[in-house]
Amino acid sequence: MSDINKNAELSEKEEKKAKKTNSKKSKKSDKDKKKNIFKRFVNWLKDLKREFKRVSWPTKKTVFNNTVVVMSVVILGSVVIGLLDTGLLKLMNYLMNL
Repeated sequence: MSDINKNAELSEKEEKKAKKTNSKKSKKSDKDKKKNIFKRFVNWLKDLKREFKRVSWPTKKTVFNNTVVVMSVVILGSVVIGLLDTGLLKLMNYLMNL
């Protein structure tokens, strides 16, 4: 029986914590709504600047190598698809002329 009481007490405590966090969130959202739109925009720009400082940018060599790989794959894929298209077209013409 004491286990049931402990579980009931724990669930009541959890409910109280949930209510407190929900009330804090609603108060916080009210403050955000009350801020001027220009202040929010400036804050957004500041956050954006901070995030850009955290980004690890690739070197020029890495960008060049990746570009070469992508262009090679695109060209190779285009050639393969073009050959398949030409082959299938000739096959269709052959079958139509039978």
